[in-house]
Amino acid sequence: MSNDKKAVVLSSGGLDSTTVMAIVRSEGYDIYSMSFRYGQRHALELDAAEKIARVFGAKKHLVIDIDLKIIGGSALTGDIEVPKGRSEGEIKEEIPVTYVPARNTIFLSYALAWAEVLGAPDIFIGVNAIDYSGYPDCRPEYIEAFEYMANLATKAGVEGKTRLKIRTPLIHMTKARIIQKGIELGVDYGMTHSCYDPSPEGKACGQCDSCLLRKKGFKEAGIPDPTEYA
Repeated sequence: MSNDKKAVVLSSGGLDSTTVMAIVRSEGYDIYSMSFRYGQRHALELDAAEKIARVFGAKKHLVIDIDLKIIGGSALTGDIEVPKGRSEGEIKEEIPVTYVPARNTIFLSYALAWAEVLGAPDIFIGVNAIDYSGYPDCRPEYIEAFEYMANLATKAGVEGKTRLKIRTPLIHMTKARIIQKGIELGVDYGMTHSCYDPSPEGKACGQCDSCLLRKKGFKEAGIPDPTEYA
């Protein structure tokens, strides 16, 4: 049976975007999952995103190819070392080298195009402004500005047929609360991948900012971490 409640969900294969997908499913949307092969260090997160889309019964899962490696400027796309073993204070005090220039703007622009074609008024993204690495494109004021622009820039928005919304259900949650929410909705976090710099065998390094925030989240949530660390 067709559902006129459609949502585009940006999926990295990680903990946050998977929790978002669980929320979207629980709210009765048809899920249209979108991931990116953007020149990142490894494809493990894309394997995870594909599996997650299947598990959550996404109507379609798109993987978009864009090469941000040729632009560089990030430890995730260029020859810059991924920081390891940083303290919580260090993680929060500056924008780290794992920030990919304009990444969420690029991703949301693709999601916006697909949402317009699908006639989907809702785009979901797992950005978070509390337990995060200080990325400027994860803040509420950025999301608000993008949503404003989206409604100026699309036929759907200008004709008033669809009021496009950028939905960020995790934006004010701690990592521990995100994990608890996911567990309540039956998420198996063992299928997610968060590490910036995994081992050749695909195990999480346990020391990059993303691994450290993930470990802290599971510990504070009082839930066993299913991640395999190197």
